Amino acid sequence: MTDLRDQRGVEQVYQPAEDSHLLATTVCDHIHPDDWVLDVGTGSGYIAATVRERTGATVLGTDINPHACQQARDHGVDVVRTDLVDGICGPFDVVLCNPPYLPTDPEQEWDDWMEHALSGGPTGRAVINEFLDALRSVLDPSGRAYLLASTLSDLDAVDERANENGFTTNSIGEDSVPFETLVVLEITMKH
Repeated sequence: MTDLRDQRGVEQVYQPAEDSHLLATTVCDHIHPDDWVLDVGTGSGYIAATVRERTGATVLGTDINPHACQQARDHGVDVVRTDLVDGICGPFDVVLCNPPYLPTDPEQEWDDWMEHALSGGPTGRAVINEFLDALRSVLDPSGRAYLLASTLSDLDAVDERANENGFTTNSIGEDSVPFETLVVLEITMKH
């Protein structure tokens, strides 16, 4: 018999989809076995586990959702429950993030863990902006970050926010899905 607590926990965690797969498979070609990797908003741990298994890198995940933290641990991912990178000490060679990027009208939001996983606020960039604003605190100056973004959240605005924080962006992968194009951005510090 399935434990109902486990079932509710799964329903409260974003499960791997096209965006997760695109980020995981794209970044593996850019990560080395000796890299120290931070997966921000690790969710189920799919991306972190994929990177660890395919590259041999050491990966730490973070997530604010306690159900996600448990699910990531169940997938063998070391994880810290925190909001984005609060309290995390770097520097990391690589920082990954598949943030909530769906534009969501505040009147349409609901109050549960899936909202945290899906809602990017009115512009789709609420969490993306927070991530970009905090990235310098955990990324090694010679490191690189990989951010999953969507055309729904205005890629030019994402690039502008990255530039405001002293970063440059470069698209290294994309996938067209219904209603949007998903893009993996490689983010590095300006020198």
